[in-house]
Amino acid sequence: MTYIRVMVFSFADHNSDAGSDAVPGDSAARFLPTDGVPEWLNDIEGERALEWARARTAETESLFDGDSSRDELERDILAALDTDARIPYPVRRGEHLYNFWRDGEHPRGLWRRTSLESFLSGETEWEILLDVDALASSESENWVWKGAQCRYPDYDRALVHLSRGGADASVIREFDLETLEFVAEAPFELPEAKSDVSWVGRDEILVGTDMGSGSLTASGYPKQVFSWRRGTALREAELIFSGHDDDVAVGGWFDATEGFERLFVERAIDFYSSRRFVRTDGGLQIIEVPDDCRVSVHREYLLLMPRTEFNGIPAGGLAVALFDDWLAGSRDSRILFTPDERTSLQSVAWTKTHLVLTLLHDVATRLVTLSIGDWVEGTIPGLPESASVSVVGTSPTRDDELWLAGSSTLEPATLWLTRSGADEAPRVARRAPSFFDATGMSTRLHWATSADGTKIPYRITGLLGTGDNAAEPRPTLVHAYGGFEVSLVPGYSATRGMGWLARGGLFVEANLRGGGEFGPEWHSAAVKLNRGKVYEDHRAVLEDIVARGYATPETLAIRGGSNGGLLSAVALTSYPEKIGAVVSQVPLADMLRYHRLSAGASWMAEYGDPDDETEGAAIREWSPVQRIARRDDRPYPPALVTTSTRDDRVHPAHARSLAWLLREAGQPVDYHENTEGGHAGAADNSQVAHMEALIHSWLWRTLG
Repeated sequence: MTYIRVMVFSFADHNSDAGSDAVPGDSAARFLPTDGVPEWLNDIEGERALEWARARTAETESLFDGDSSRDELERDILAALDTDARIPYPVRRGEHLYNFWRDGEHPRGLWRRTSLESFLSGETEWEILLDVDALASSESENWVWKGAQCRYPDYDRALVHLSRGGADASVIREFDLETLEFVAEAPFELPEAKSDVSWVGRDEILVGTDMGSGSLTASGYPKQVFSWRRGTALREAELIFSGHDDDVAVGGWFDATEGFERLFVERAIDFYSSRRFVRTDGGLQIIEVPDDCRVSVHREYLLLMPRTEFNGIPAGGLAVALFDDWLAGSRDSRILFTPDERTSLQSVAWTKTHLVLTLLHDVATRLVTLSIGDWVEGTIPGLPESASVSVVGTSPTRDDELWLAGSSTLEPATLWLTRSGADEAPRVARRAPSFFDATGMSTRLHWATSADGTKIPYRITGLLGTGDNAAEPRPTLVHAYGGFEVSLVPGYSATRGMGWLARGGLFVEANLRGGGEFGPEWHSAAVKLNRGKVYEDHRAVLEDIVARGYATPETLAIRGGSNGGLLSAVALTSYPEKIGAVVSQVPLADMLRYHRLSAGASWMAEYGDPDDETEGAAIREWSPVQRIARRDDRPYPPALVTTSTRDDRVHPAHARSLAWLLREAGQPVDYHENTEGGHAGAADNSQVAHMEALIHSWLWRTLG
């Protein structure tokens, strides 16, 4: 899920349903019992499961044998993904700008750096730090880059994360940024695990990892934080903090800001509740705020971002306090942002002299600067109103450097460089090229009315003509997510443009409840027992699109991944008459046992506990795997279900079980399982291009 954290697999039996549930609207129809799904599909890399997955994948691939248009689309998408004209988004680390880059010659990628002057020159000279392709070849491993943590303030060492095949679990190795080699003498190294690490000093790190029995939560994340000193065995590391088995995760980090050096520990109780501690002379002291209040500490300041009203701060608001005073018992704070029904806080970023807020108003971004200390509000001039703009980089201990990126559905990305508090318009550092002809295309904002009267916004893009409604129905692809407080904002996609819009299709992005577009209450209105509101919102959007004449049900397709894959699967099994085609990628699907598969236990604050009588009954009302009808009883539109064998976040058994039961029910379904890719579904640009070409070609083939 676009924001779903990670999973460990446990072999749990399928729920045995007697098949007594009737299909909605048809008392004679019955749902297939799930106890017919073979147990061996749970074995992620079991030969029998892989043989089945390979056979189904081959069947799907064969649909496009000899299809030159699909092959051409794949080549075009790959060229767009690999082109040097893309923007190399920089990350400031000391005197250098760092970047990770993939292209045709380096599909696994290059970690590299340059100077600001070189970056802005137009002829950037990059220093290659690590060639992942060369490393993978030399070690005969399918390494996928998962990031690096450079040691502040010297930036002489890095902890590099490498994954086999794109899984969330990674190995960690220490890298010397002066010699450009992995450290050979007493290095910090961790074997494959879902580890959490942070630099303390050159010879000390904080680490949470799989240390054997009792070291992980039920979700498969670290439960403990250790201080590990160079030259000692990991098993000798000092235990700093231990959480509970049913926590989502426990992590620690060190703030090395000069004059404000502090060690923090966070215990994530669930996805939206946590407790933070800071090390003082008396030991670890809790930062006293409600569990659902997010906090951030910067120098002498404490930011408070409550999900429910606290200390006079409204839900979704932002306030600042003096950190040391707060620890001493003061509750004085200053409110910096108050939301309204249409405006929400999305993120904050510090520069040396400013706090930068990213806001959403009717799902359109707005940036606000606040000068540190007096908190006087300012703006950043010269940014396009039509673009979704985000902060992509700052250097808060160095200066007021501010990197911004923006795009819209029809406008390629622009990278700007400015300084917070500056009066002039930002400097254009890079512009991405256009990858499809958008002549005559436009975007409209509409509001659908959900079952309870709530207005749900969606944006539709394509050749819309004039007026408020469509001139004639067109193939229309709807994307939505509706979960985990994730906000969907308009953005440019070369693959979507080439594969869908350029061929005359319309594209819709819907902002369902469960997301974060209108603050925490927009999310909390659709969790657990109220989860069904997400699907009511989705159905309302589909109906509104048809009512306005943009599509008919037969020309209406939906697509989603992870939690969005669950959304697509729910639509397939609950209101199939509303749609003509369904793409469900790396989906959750078997929701009566999701909490026992991979990282599923970490998401119970979102979906509820299947083992709780009340919450389990609510989940059963929409869980796709438990609600598959035979085609003779209720026909479904064609579905394409995809996953990755290396997805250790959403277990591939979800997708496998969904596809298996759809086949058994006689419903039209195609299945594709990539052996690499992790939760992203693809490990490199060539795999992305292949999947995107396959999906868009499948959609056009299905919709006719």
